[in-house]
Amino acid sequence: MLAHGQTVIQYVERLAPKSLAMEGDKIGLHVGTLQKKVKKVMIALDVLESVVDEAIAEGVDLIVAHHAVIFRPLKHIRTDMAAGRVYEKLIKHDIAVYTAHTNLDIAAGGMNDWLAEAIGLIGVDVLDVTQRDAWKKLVVFVPATHRDAVFTAVSEAGAGHVGNYSHCSFQTEGTGTFVPGDGTTPFIGAQGKLEKVEEVRIEMVVPASRQSAVVKAMLAAHPYEEVAYDIIPLEQSGTTYGLGRIGSLPEPMTLREMAELVKERFSLKGVRVVGDLDATVKKVAVVGGDGSSYVSKAIFKGADVFLTGDIGYHVAHDAQADGLSIIDAGHNIEKIMKEKLASFLQQQLKENGYETEVIASLLHTDPFQFV
Repeated sequence: MLAHGQTVIQYVERLAPKSLAMEGDKIGLHVGTLQKKVKKVMIALDVLESVVDEAIAEGVDLIVAHHAVIFRPLKHIRTDMAAGRVYEKLIKHDIAVYTAHTNLDIAAGGMNDWLAEAIGLIGVDVLDVTQRDAWKKLVVFVPATHRDAVFTAVSEAGAGHVGNYSHCSFQTEGTGTFVPGDGTTPFIGAQGKLEKVEEVRIEMVVPASRQSAVVKAMLAAHPYEEVAYDIIPLEQSGTTYGLGRIGSLPEPMTLREMAELVKERFSLKGVRVVGDLDATVKKVAVVGGDGSSYVSKAIFKGADVFLTGDIGYHVAHDAQADGLSIIDAGHNIEKIMKEKLASFLQQQLKENGYETEVIASLLHTDPFQFV
């Protein structure tokens, strides 16, 4: 069974909800349609003409990219120019393009967590908080015969996650009563007759960002025509989201050693380094893309070194004056998302019985090289 395009994207957005994206970010469907069956998905960092040619050769129906294929407003689509040829090939070969950018950067278990993991950081926290997901509590009353079905459905939709624990709930048994009125088609009982049913009260915490999906799953699994449930706001805040990560190396090392580590872990021929190469570093801030706006945050949080994908000349001077070392590894270190997202998406599809194949683009799209 092949997955529908929209189904594929639902799994992507389970990892990186669109609500996490920074304001104005060009995320979502850029080209084509998701209203079709998808045989093969390709994960790419950039959607260049060479990447589109690769997708065509591989028989891809959907590209999920990190960087937008349409970033600036289009003034024209000229097929005798490079950008126009990209759109022409995508449309002619019915290849859709979906972009997950800052929502993937910010997501827990997304881009910046992958980067932090790649260099072995421990005690990792968010560098710059952008939002906190409010907690709510779902309370639903279910006939005892459907306890497991409803519990499983809402758990898989995102309810009941507390820290590293999943399927967290409190369940109590009791008696539910109701009288089906005119025009009803009750699952249990008959019109006009008081019915008493053994029911289970299920209570589970729900992140506000998952409320809609959880309620939808609950209603689909629940047998009743009219479902009795409550959504209760809670004082506690849930997961903290934000751009960048900060953590510590397992053991201190010199800036030179860390630069070599970064080159090794991201298969780089070189990096730009700001700071004393013999200085000892331990606390590390990480931002995958352009990190110029996060230097002050890295300093404020006590980072010894800032690993990023882009840094400006004058920003580097300011950081150096403030005692912050920098490793500019290039924007292309975000290529780590190709294998990571492909693996995540393939697992989700396989676990749900879909035969849709997910591959990672093999092309190197970094425009810079060391000579």
